[in-house]
Amino acid sequence: MNTITKRILTVLILIFVIGLAFYPKLKTLWKPSEGKPVDGSKSPATASLTGAAAAGKPAGGGGSSAGGGKAQSGPTSVGIMVVRSESLDEKILTTGTIVPNEEVDIRSEVSGRVTSIGFREGDYVRRGTVLLRINDADLQAQLQKLTANRKLADANEQRLKRLFEKEAISRAEYEISQTNLTGTIADIENMKAQLAKTIIRAPFDGTVGLRQISVGSYISPASPIATLTNMNPAKIDFSVPAKYANIVRRGSRIQFTVEGSDSRRTGTVYAVEPKVNPETRALLLRAVSPNPNGTMVPGAFARIEVVLSARGNAIVVPTEALIPEQNGQKVFVVRNHKAESVSVEIGLRTDRNVEIRSGLNVGDSLITSGIQMVKPGGEVLVQ
Repeated sequence: MNTITKRILTVLILIFVIGLAFYPKLKTLWKPSEGKPVDGSKSPATASLTGAAAAGKPAGGGGSSAGGGKAQSGPTSVGIMVVRSESLDEKILTTGTIVPNEEVDIRSEVSGRVTSIGFREGDYVRRGTVLLRINDADLQAQLQKLTANRKLADANEQRLKRLFEKEAISRAEYEISQTNLTGTIADIENMKAQLAKTIIRAPFDGTVGLRQISVGSYISPASPIATLTNMNPAKIDFSVPAKYANIVRRGSRIQFTVEGSDSRRTGTVYAVEPKVNPETRALLLRAVSPNPNGTMVPGAFARIEVVLSARGNAIVVPTEALIPEQNGQKVFVVRNHKAESVSVEIGLRTDRNVEIRSGLNVGDSLITSGIQMVKPGGEVLVQ
C-alpha cells in the first residue's frame, strides 16, 4: 500500500469519527417540528381558538366585555374616638437613684476587744438597741479608783471647811481641797464617758446589714462593723436641665417607677441644690416617697416624671391621628358619614398623646385609624 492510499484512508476514518460525534446535533436540526403543518395551513388547535374568539366577539364588532368597566369604590373603613377633655400634666422625663432615708456605717469610738454582739444580720432594730460591747475591765477598775479618791477628797474638803470656818486654816488651803474634789468628780465623769463608748447603740430605727467582725475581734475606730439603714420613707435623687431651675421647686410632684417593678409611685420634692452643676448644667433635686414595706431598695434605678403644671380640661388625642402639613397639623373628623379635614393647633406632647389647643371640640368623632385611605369629603364606614 503506497503513501497516497494510506493518507486517503486516514482522512476517511477521521471524517467517519467526526460524523459519529456530531450526528445527534445534526439529527435535531434536520428533524421537523412536531405538529407543525408543512403546507402552511393552520393547525386544528389554532383554528379552534380562532373560531372560539370569533364566536365570542359581539355582532357589533367593537364592544367591550361586560366586566371590563371600572369598578366603583365603596366607603373607607376607619376607626374613630370621641373627643373628650381630661387632665393633662406638663412633665419632664428624667432618671434618678433611690437613696435611704438614713444610713450610717457603725464604728467604735474606742479600741478594744469585742465581748458581745447584740444583733443578727438583717435584723430590724430600734433606736437605742445595744449592738456591740467592748471589753471595759480596765476602765471599770479606773472608775472604782476614782470613786474611792472622790470619797477621800470629799471627806478632806468637809474637814478643811470646818477648820476654815473656825479660822484655823487659810482660805488658800481650803480652796485647794475644793479643787481636788472638783477635779476628782470631773475625772469620774470622764471615765463614765469612756465606759459609755464601749457600748455601741443604734442611733435610729433601721435594718442592720452584714457584720464585718466577730466576738473576740480587736477593733479600732477605723474598723467597719456593719451598716444601719433606714428605708422609710425612701428618697430619690435626680437632676433636671438648668432651664427648669426656676420652675421645679420644693413641693413639686413627681411620678416614678423603680427598676424591677411596674407599679407607679408618687413623691414630693423637698430639697433643691442651691446651684447648677457647671459640668453637667443640671440641677440636683431630692424627693421623698413613702416606703412602708421596704420594696424600694436603696441604689435602685428609677424613671421619673416631674410634673411642672397640671391642666384640668385639655383635649388630648393620639399622635397617630395627626397629619403634618405645610402650615401645621391637621386631623380628620367624621361628619354626616363623611371625612372632613380640620386644621388644629397643638400644645404639649407626651410619648403617646398630644394636646389640641384649637380646632377640635368635645364630642367630635376623630379618625384614628385608616387615615391613609381617607380623602376629604369621602364617605367612611366606622368600624
